[in-house]
Amino acid sequence: MAKKKVTKQDEQLESVNEALSRSEQWIEENQKMLTIVVSVIVAVVFAVIAINQWVIKPNAIAASNENAQAEVYFQQAEQAALQGDTAKAAEMYRKALEGDEADCIGFVEVADNYSNQQAELAALYAGICYAELGQFDEAAEYLQKFSAKDVTVGPAATMRLGDVYVELGDLEKAAQAFEKAAEADNEMIAPLAMSKAARVYLKLEDKASAKRVLEALKKQYPGTQEAAEADKYLPMCAE
Repeated sequence: MAKKKVTKQDEQLESVNEALSRSEQWIEENQKMLTIVVSVIVAVVFAVIAINQWVIKPNAIAASNENAQAEVYFQQAEQAALQGDTAKAAEMYRKALEGDEADCIGFVEVADNYSNQQAELAALYAGICYAELGQFDEAAEYLQKFSAKDVTVGPAATMRLGDVYVELGDLEKAAQAFEKAAEADNEMIAPLAMSKAARVYLKLEDKASAKRVLEALKKQYPGTQEAAEADKYLPMCAE
């Protein structure tokens, strides 16, 4: 049987999706009650997902070309971050965002000046870059521009937006984003999103909402790590 051809669009989205999975640090840093959640939630499944709805529009080729070098910088930033080289990571994230003086205009320029799905992809990249740089207002602005309907990428991006709202201290919007991400028919993203939503509700002292989400988590995804951890938080929901 012939191997399925992997398109450039698939490769771009896989790279973005891996970055989306690195959004758990706020749990440890901002909410002492929370346990560390495993962050690698999407990379394994992404390779087999067909992104059928990403239909290229007339100017998508130009946008794709403009994204190409920025994606290289983004990947270099991710690698540096994994190696603990925060200075190099920040430099590369900035280049990915703003471009360079040679042949890269950067994700922000593509997101702001094109009107196709490559532009949305650039907006998602930009949102991730800004989040990694700690510029959370800008991260929220660009993540909100992304609207992929794919059952993995869209919810993962929405969950990352929820993480950004947590960093901004807007816990109500964070809970809403996590619950929206949890609506996805995806057994890897939905349980984690529900767990995050419940814990944010606990932070907000909205015990009824936290209990609702935790009970739904245990019922809908009983075999998951998040469902097992729900038992730690349900006693906190008692009025």
